[in-house]
Amino acid sequence: MPASLSPRPRRFSQDKTVADDQQCALESDGELAELMPVNARGGVSVSSGMAHASHHRMTSLAHQLKRLALPQNDPNLLSRREVVSVLFDPKEAAGMDRSTFYALGCTGLEELLGIESAFFEFQKTLFSQASLTLERSVQSKEVNKKLDQSISLFLTRLSPYFLLKPALKCIEWLIHRFHIHLYNQDALIACVLPYHETKVFVRVIQLFKIKDPTHKWHWLHGLQKPGVPLARGTLLTHCYKDLGFMDFICTMVTNSFKAYSDQAQEGKCPQLRVIFSFYASTIVSALDAMEKITDSVIAKLLPFIQLGLKSKISDYVAATYMIVCQMAVKVVMEAKLVESLTIQLCRSLRKAPLLVKEGLSCILVLLQNQKDGVLSPKVFGYLSALPSLVPTLQSIATVHDISPLLRYMLPLLIHSGMNHNDEEQSEGSPDISRLLQSVFQNLQLSNILENTAASRELSPYELSALNRRIQPTVRIFESSLMKNVSSDHDKRLLHQFIILTMSCGKYQILPDSEMSLMLSLKHSMPSVRKMAIDYLNKVFTSEHSSFDEAFLKEALLERIKDDAPEVVLSALKSLQLHLSQVDAEETASCLISRLHGINPSDDWSSVLTEIVQVLQDPRLTEVLKEVLAKTSEGDLLVVANEMLTTTLIKNVANMDHGTKHNTLESLCDLLRRLGSTVRDRAAFVLLSSVLLQILQSVQSLHSLHLAQCVYKLLEPSVLQLSAIQLEQDGNHECLPVCVALGEYLQRTNLTKSAEREHALLLLSLLRLFITTLRSPDSMPKDQSWWNIEKMNSDSCCYVHLLCRLFDVVISGASQGPLSACFRSLMHPLLQVHLHDPTVLFKFLTLLWGFNNNLENQLDCRVGVILQTQALYVGKALLSSQPVKILNQLAAGNSPVVPSLILCLSCVIGEVRRAAIGVLQSLSGVVSSPYHPFVETLLKSSEEIIADPSYLTQLLSKFYEEAALGKGKKEKMTSINQLLQSVLLPCCPSYTSKAMLQALKDVHEESILSILLPAMERLLEQCVQDSCAFLPDEALLLQLLLCKFNETTAPLLVKDPRCLELFIRAINTSAQPHTTIPSFQIIALEQITRPFFAAIGDEKIQQKILSVLFDLLVRNKSPVCAQTVNSVFKGIAVDAELVANEMMPVEKQKVTGTVQQIRRSTMKKPPESSETVSEESAISWPRVTLILELLQHKKKLRRAQYLVPALFNLLSRCLEPAAADQENIEYTKQLILICLLNVCQKLSPDGGPISSDVLEEDKFNVELVVQCVRMSDVPQTHHHALLLLGALAETFPEKVLHNIMPIFTFMGANIMRLDDLYSFQIINKTVQAVIPALIKAHEGGSVQSEGRMETVATRIIHVFVDALPHVPEHRRLPILSQLMETLGPTRFLWILILLLFKQHITQTSGSTAGAEKDAAVEKDQEFWIRMCCEFEVKEQLTSIIRILQYLMTLPQDKEEAPQKPKTRGKSTLKEETVSDLIFSLEVHSNKDLRHFKFLSISFMAQLLASNRFIGKVGFECLSAGEVYVPRRTVFFDLQVADCEDITESSLQALQQELLVEVLRYINSVARCVEDNSDKPTAKFWKAMLSKSYDTLDKITALLELIGTLLTIVGGIPGQTTTQDEELAINRQTALYSLKLLCRNFGSKNQEIFVPVLNKAVELVENEEEEKNVMGSALLCVAEIISTLKALAIPQLHRLMPAVLEALKKRKDLLNNEIYLLSAVTALQRATESLPHFISPYLLEIISQVARLTRLAEQLTSCPQLASSVKSLQSTLATKVPPRVLIPTITKCYTSMVDAHQVRLPFHQTTADIERTDIVFF
Repeated sequence: MPASLSPRPRRFSQDKTVADDQQCALESDGELAELMPVNARGGVSVSSGMAHASHHRMTSLAHQLKRLALPQNDPNLLSRREVVSVLFDPKEAAGMDRSTFYALGCTGLEELLGIESAFFEFQKTLFSQASLTLERSVQSKEVNKKLDQSISLFLTRLSPYFLLKPALKCIEWLIHRFHIHLYNQDALIACVLPYHETKVFVRVIQLFKIKDPTHKWHWLHGLQKPGVPLARGTLLTHCYKDLGFMDFICTMVTNSFKAYSDQAQEGKCPQLRVIFSFYASTIVSALDAMEKITDSVIAKLLPFIQLGLKSKISDYVAATYMIVCQMAVKVVMEAKLVESLTIQLCRSLRKAPLLVKEGLSCILVLLQNQKDGVLSPKVFGYLSALPSLVPTLQSIATVHDISPLLRYMLPLLIHSGMNHNDEEQSEGSPDISRLLQSVFQNLQLSNILENTAASRELSPYELSALNRRIQPTVRIFESSLMKNVSSDHDKRLLHQFIILTMSCGKYQILPDSEMSLMLSLKHSMPSVRKMAIDYLNKVFTSEHSSFDEAFLKEALLERIKDDAPEVVLSALKSLQLHLSQVDAEETASCLISRLHGINPSDDWSSVLTEIVQVLQDPRLTEVLKEVLAKTSEGDLLVVANEMLTTTLIKNVANMDHGTKHNTLESLCDLLRRLGSTVRDRAAFVLLSSVLLQILQSVQSLHSLHLAQCVYKLLEPSVLQLSAIQLEQDGNHECLPVCVALGEYLQRTNLTKSAEREHALLLLSLLRLFITTLRSPDSMPKDQSWWNIEKMNSDSCCYVHLLCRLFDVVISGASQGPLSACFRSLMHPLLQVHLHDPTVLFKFLTLLWGFNNNLENQLDCRVGVILQTQALYVGKALLSSQPVKILNQLAAGNSPVVPSLILCLSCVIGEVRRAAIGVLQSLSGVVSSPYHPFVETLLKSSEEIIADPSYLTQLLSKFYEEAALGKGKKEKMTSINQLLQSVLLPCCPSYTSKAMLQALKDVHEESILSILLPAMERLLEQCVQDSCAFLPDEALLLQLLLCKFNETTAPLLVKDPRCLELFIRAINTSAQPHTTIPSFQIIALEQITRPFFAAIGDEKIQQKILSVLFDLLVRNKSPVCAQTVNSVFKGIAVDAELVANEMMPVEKQKVTGTVQQIRRSTMKKPPESSETVSEESAISWPRVTLILELLQHKKKLRRAQYLVPALFNLLSRCLEPAAADQENIEYTKQLILICLLNVCQKLSPDGGPISSDVLEEDKFNVELVVQCVRMSDVPQTHHHALLLLGALAETFPEKVLHNIMPIFTFMGANIMRLDDLYSFQIINKTVQAVIPALIKAHEGGSVQSEGRMETVATRIIHVFVDALPHVPEHRRLPILSQLMETLGPTRFLWILILLLFKQHITQTSGSTAGAEKDAAVEKDQEFWIRMCCEFEVKEQLTSIIRILQYLMTLPQDKEEAPQKPKTRGKSTLKEETVSDLIFSLEVHSNKDLRHFKFLSISFMAQLLASNRFIGKVGFECLSAGEVYVPRRTVFFDLQVADCEDITESSLQALQQELLVEVLRYINSVARCVEDNSDKPTAKFWKAMLSKSYDTLDKITALLELIGTLLTIVGGIPGQTTTQDEELAINRQTALYSLKLLCRNFGSKNQEIFVPVLNKAVELVENEEEEKNVMGSALLCVAEIISTLKALAIPQLHRLMPAVLEALKKRKDLLNNEIYLLSAVTALQRATESLPHFISPYLLEIISQVARLTRLAEQLTSCPQLASSVKSLQSTLATKVPPRVLIPTITKCYTSMVDAHQVRLPFHQTTADIERTDIVFF
């Protein structure tokens, strides 16, 4: 059965715009108003009345509530907290004023005016300045009505531009000013409804108050809260359920074209394109969704259908056509209604001539789906008047069945043709005869033959009339239908009809045949045609013949042109017999033409002979001469060209293979050298045609090479044809090459322009090229794809030529005057090369996707234009294919659908649009596995066309729906089939690459499982070195590897093949192209933290880790190493997995502690190194690389599992066999770093580690210590010591037992190095290990603390022993750091005593006294410096502990108690601190005495040293406290009543020290008595003397402190004695205070303020002893220069006292120190406070003058002159001139008056700067 013409929505094309009538009113048509639709297919009529909905009457209360709910009563209008807005947030909009919204709206309107001038009228209304103050809620009804009309008109015109930003700005102003969201809801919704699937539509809907269920738009309330667009399904459902809404949509269309009626020009109105599209798609889809179209629906639509059919706007008419088609398909209507609609459709065809095809298609749909016989002859009148009726029906017939229309028209057309009178025909009436002839000639009538001509016999009258009028028509009718009659009955009726109609005998049945003479002459069998010629011979001889003479002549001449030699021979014999009865000239021409067309052969030799005999007949001789004379030059040229061509071809064919090949090459070279002259052009065409005709006889390789050479020369000329200008009405038919060449040469001989002939000549040559080109045998035949990547050179060459031919032909067919000729070339191109539909679409799919190819094996560029043209060609071809072929093309193994899907991701929108069009042609193939996906694509066609990246999102969404939603199986099959088709080996890699790029967001295990075979194939290809890897294949493999992610990671566990391929990819280091990373790097980058965690199975994780580590060892690429490092750093790894990788082969599991492993090892018998199994050997390079990775590893779970493995490796490193390994020290360092990191990870705060996490036994501290002792590399020491420091915090007891070897090593090695790095190692070790040990043993048992002190003493001993080897400048910092760490209060005395012991040991052998004294002095200086690094309290405490220790020592070695000897090694617990300090067993009596003497001597030296005394004074002053012995009182310089902490601490220490010294003196005194008669008596006396010396120093220290503090904080009113000794002490105290102030005053100024106060008091006391006063003046001078501004409060007391002292000349001359002190005090005060001495300046200058004179006279004191000169300079430079000069003048005047002769003012003024004098 023929395919039905089913209506489908029509897309409005770009070249057709929507236009509207200038004036349109919604009027009811008279015919349509009387007609009502039926409601069922049965055709049952229904009532013509329309049902009206009943209305509920509202109560008065409801009226009141509704009144209160008017828009002007909306409370939001009075609130400014939130303001509704489309562009802004409500709160943000609330902060904007009206002028801002107005400016925004005016800006939007100006931008719209730049696009559309129809908005100009609103500048003076809605957007005028007056609108700023207009409040519509207070306006009258008339004003609001006009305002509503203006707003509605504006919104209607705005609707086409709604998505533009300016439109939203205008709407923002209307909402803010006129509240259109409250007053004009319908108009606003009509404006935005076409965009219901956008977010902006939802934004507008959210402005409405539609919560009330009775509200008209309440059905949109569900969109407001979620903010999702309105689904199309929801819109359609509401449309057909609510007829009011359907009426709203239809009315919206009428209002729109009313609003733009003035803008329509020539039937086009682009502004309404969106409105009509929305209207058509919505109404058609709603009708399609309805189960049954009711009367109400059709009654609602009929008025709008009438308006649409009357409109002159083509798009409105087209939309109405679609609605009528949908109605016709869904419901059977009454005959009158169908007829009326058909008449309206026919009328509309006159108004919209561009839509004739669509209108006739709509009429066909009506006739297909409605009852037969419903149309009256009136419709035929409209149809027959259409000029393009037959061509349009012919075009429709290529796709659809037009028999329903012909079934209606043909009876009327034949009847009209019989009764038609040509003479009575008017100008406007149609030519029925010509119409009938055109129908028979151009339309297929086989299906209607039985119902027309062959179904009835005609009357004689009708036959006569028909014979006169339609004789030519019947001939055409006969020739077109005679071959289609099959049954005997039909044949008889047909022949009877023809014979009776034509009244002639040529249709008589032959005696020996059942066919007529006409049919026999044109029969396909030569024997039947020969029999008909014999019958004609009899007819010629008969006297009574009813045959037409012209027919007989024509039949004979036509058979002479027959292709069968026996038929031609029979016709010639008959012609020879009856030559006199035919036209001689015509016969001669026919014979000459036939003679030229015969190819010489044995079959045709007799025919040639017979033709020559006929031409030799005397009756034709003269005529023959005339014919030859009349023969044109062009014919002769044609014959000559044919003969030349034939000769050349024969000559080449007769050559041997080598000569033939050389000749063809020479011909090609000759063609390249030909120019553009007429001669060269003719030669080019002739030689090219020869070469092309030779192609078939040449081998395939040479044939394609030859064809390619010819085409390269031909193509440039053909491409230029589109630019030439030819006559549009000329005949541009493609002729044979020889004929075309003859016309060209003839034209040039006439010296006329031959561009047209040359163009046709080239096209003829191109046609010849197409027909002679042959496909090579190597072309793939059974494969689904044409894979250029795997074709050989022959196939690639052939496909290249096909692509170029297709491009040239399709480009020429689209434009230019020769487009018809180019279109004619498409047929041979398809028939010769692409006749099979599957082959054709393989070629088209190649063109669709070839632009994705990076390699371009064809050396042919497929541009976007060619790709788009190929898509449109594919669409046209698909529309004409039968269902069977469509099923094959849409099958799973076909490349059509995958290639089209890939076109949807093209960046060019027109390509995507064309691909959507092709997919629409395949949408009806339900059997295709791609059908669900194709439907999804077509539903989102607009989004795909707008966004090239949308395909990726759609594929991801489709897969999610396939995995979860409805139709899971079909959708999943679609995706799987799509993947399988593009991943076949025959599929090009660039196609597979593009598909995977589109599927980049689809990640599932099932997808990866499908992709594994392709991945395996490509990885195997990488292994083959000889195989080249294409760029597309490399990108394809990259995309395949990218499918390994956290979603697909579990497949590694489930599928061993997947794991094997992933590991193979990791080991594939190939990098075929520099622009693409190696596959190894790509695979490694997939191992991310989520991916590794998603694997889950530890065995698989272990295997991947092992591969990574092996790769790191084997691969030498830095990029690979860096990538592995990054991968390992990023993933979260279980430490046990890493530990397993570092263990030997037989120890793949970490079990037991290191001690247990070592015990088990010790139990085994010793084995030689040769017998050790190779499997137990450790791969040190591998271990080293793993350790390097662990250095910076943060994401490490259960780090404690690394500890046993690391210690095992460390023990292996310390084995003698490991010493031969390269970089073993570096490995040790890495192990130590990893252990340290583990400790820090397990205990970030440095606290103990729980035994549940890590047992203490697993830490082998002995190995760390051994590592320190055995290594000579400082870096190893550094890392080992840092680790021990961390272990000391977590496992102190374990470290304590092993600490001494470390410090022993440090003393013997590291401390001797003079570099900052070693020094830092020592400091870090001390700071790390010792505090942790001390902290761990604080508050413990006595034994624990004792053991700790013993260990600390040993450590100190190590440092002291190493001290001579330490550089001198490093000694003090090292010991200071050691003491600061251990605690000087607790261990400083031990350090001092050990230093004494060392000194004794070193100097015991020297005999020279000077050498000993120098050594003692040097060592004591160092000891004092070291002690002064600590506080006074710590030093005093250490001295006390030393005295206590000295008292524990015996007088002589013999008096010491003897310790019992023990066998074996003594343990650490047997040694005490005393034994470690000074062992009596080791040292002699002399050493003992020397030790004691050195100790007591050092104490005296320390207490008397300036460093110590200065430190005491500084600490006292810094504390701001004083201490006075018991005979005095204390006084605080800052706060008198504060607590005195320093007093109690110092007092206690001093008392204790004094007590201990006295006890020691008592002890030494007894020793003196006991040894008075012994040789050691002298020693003990010296000891007693030194002891008293120490006591004196302690006493002096106490007196110094008491004196200083008494002077600083002296008691007010206290009087001092005139005792000489006391005066000296006071001077010394003042001098000490001066020194303290000089050294410490600048940073502690406030401390010396009370000192200044006390010193000033002394200066003010005139009775004070002058030496003391001089010291006080010097102290004041120092303090003033230090305190500066802080001394100002004492200036009023100091300056008068100093000046007064200077006046007493007698005292000054008697005591020069006093004089110098006074001058110094005055100079320092003037220098420090020059701006504050102006009240005393006059007196100062006077005293300076006197002192100057005194200095000149007093020669015994030269210092006075320099001091006075310094004072003069200070006055001149420091005091401002404006103060100084008037004072000098005043002083000078007073002295002149007093008759003082010599004044030193010249010196004073001479030092004033010149600028100051000028200023003054």
